[in-house]
Amino acid sequence: MKIMKKIATILTLFLLIVGTTACDDMLDDGVTTTAPKLSLVYPDGMEGMVIESERIEVKNISTGRSIIYTDQDDIELRLGLYDISYEAEMIDGNGDTYHMIGYKPSVTLTPTSRDVSIQLYQTVDNNDFIIQEVFFTGTLQSSGNSYVGDDYIKIYNNTDHVLYADGLSIVESKFVTTDKYDYDPDVMNEAMTVHAIYTIPGSGKEHPVQPGESLLICDTGIDHRTANPNSFDLSGADFEWYDVSTQPAHLDIDGPTVPNLDKWYCYTQSFFMLHNRGFKAWALARIPIDKDQYLANYLYRYNYTMVLPAGTFPMSQTAYKLLNAWIVDAVNCSVASNRAWNVTSPELDRGWAHCGEIDKDRNRFFHSVRRKLLFVKDGMAIYQDTNNSSADFNSDVVASEIELQGTAISANGTKATTVTYDGVTPVNPATPSSDQPK
Repeated sequence: MKIMKKIATILTLFLLIVGTTACDDMLDDGVTTTAPKLSLVYPDGMEGMVIESERIEVKNISTGRSIIYTDQDDIELRLGLYDISYEAEMIDGNGDTYHMIGYKPSVTLTPTSRDVSIQLYQTVDNNDFIIQEVFFTGTLQSSGNSYVGDDYIKIYNNTDHVLYADGLSIVESKFVTTDKYDYDPDVMNEAMTVHAIYTIPGSGKEHPVQPGESLLICDTGIDHRTANPNSFDLSGADFEWYDVSTQPAHLDIDGPTVPNLDKWYCYTQSFFMLHNRGFKAWALARIPIDKDQYLANYLYRYNYTMVLPAGTFPMSQTAYKLLNAWIVDAVNCSVASNRAWNVTSPELDRGWAHCGEIDKDRNRFFHSVRRKLLFVKDGMAIYQDTNNSSADFNSDVVASEIELQGTAISANGTKATTVTYDGVTPVNPATPSSDQPK
């Protein structure tokens, strides 16, 4: 009997040991789990950074449920199919901090397959709108003459929550990227010098924009195909900038179906349109004071010297300064043959985009600069944002409205046949129209 009790005791201890070991790979309900091993792939030249903090979201594709982890070593999951999102603050050898993101869809975890490679991208931890596209070039008529009024800017909610567009300002720089002068006083490290400011009206929450949605803000909100069959329809735009002209020969058109932006200031006495050769910078801003206060307190008077073959001429001009702290996104544009500098602080933009290679390039028409796609997550496009327009934008690509409406891509009327996220990456033909870029 003693021998039987001893055997029973040994067997019990054995089962306890086995059971304890098994619990390392089982959930309470007896389902087998695994600990995925993340392999982070850094952008070129950014290897070896130290992770300061991280956030990993793991979504079970079968159940739709998500779990958030703040340490990759803590991840333990049932076997199955997952989407994995990665986000981290990292520090390089110089002590500079970078915001990195990555996404790996449809990861299958099995007992023998738990290695997950995630490509990382440097981005800006921006909690506001980004410029998705600037279409400044315009279209051509069948005669080859340029057509104006169909220029536009698209802004995009690249975050994971609702943003409100009320009070957001769209501005164009006073200075051009093709002429550099020593302006005195130099305020670039403090502010952007602007000559056009138009603001989305609203009391604060009148214009919600869902994650992955855009606002189309245009020059003239009409169906431009009536005047130019090679153009497209902007009568469904979200907003237009409209000017009450004091020049009878140059009157603006007020699109009857599109709400007007609130005009804070513009240099022209007729009507405003985006610089159609792209020698400017454009920005989005949240100005924390009202229009009257701004116009009264932020006038910028500056001097510079213009050197011409005919002589040297001291110049004095005025514009408005927009504090860098108020600017949420900016893009500089130029052309390689004439570019001289950026007209914003490097804090706002370290690069530049373009349509055309030379001044007055005839190939620029029908094209725009469009922000690059990083990846598509749960049907939502995630775009690159590093405050470097050379890296963040695709230059010289067909404008998105031309793609979406299938209108002309040249003066001879050849139609667009492909819809893309960013002028380069095609939208899956099977993707529902509600998921297509707007």
